[in-house]
Amino acid sequence: MKIAVSCQGETPDSPVDPRFGRTSGFLVYDSETKAYERVNNTQNLSLPQGAGLQTAQNVYQSGAKAVVSGHVGPKAYLALEKGGVKIYLADGMTVQQAVDKVLAGELKPADGADKDGHW
Repeated sequence: MKIAVSCQGETPDSPVDPRFGRTSGFLVYDSETKAYERVNNTQNLSLPQGAGLQTAQNVYQSGAKAVVSGHVGPKAYLALEKGGVKIYLADGMTVQQAVDKVLAGELKPADGADKDGHW
C-alpha cells in the first residue's frame, strides 16, 4: 500500500504539513518496498481556487490508497473519497510518525472534511 503524507520538507523526519491543497509536496511511502518518493505539489500553491482538487488528483496519480495531512477541505475530501483514497488527519508529528501510526491502525480514517474551503 502507498501512503501519501503532506510534508514541510523532503525527508521522513519532516513535519506533516497542516495544509493539503497548498502543501508544497508529499512523501509517498510504499509499504512493499519500504521506500519514500517525493511528489511535488508547488504548481498548486498559487491557484486562486481548486488547489484541493488538483492536489487530490496528484495523490491519486501517485498510486496512494491513503493520505495523511493536517487538514482537508470539503472538495478535496470528496474527490479523495470518490477515488478510493482513505484520508487521515494528523498534526504535530513527523511524516515517519504518521506513516507508522497509519500502518499500526492508530490513526482512524476521517469521516469528513475538517475545514471549509479556502482557509
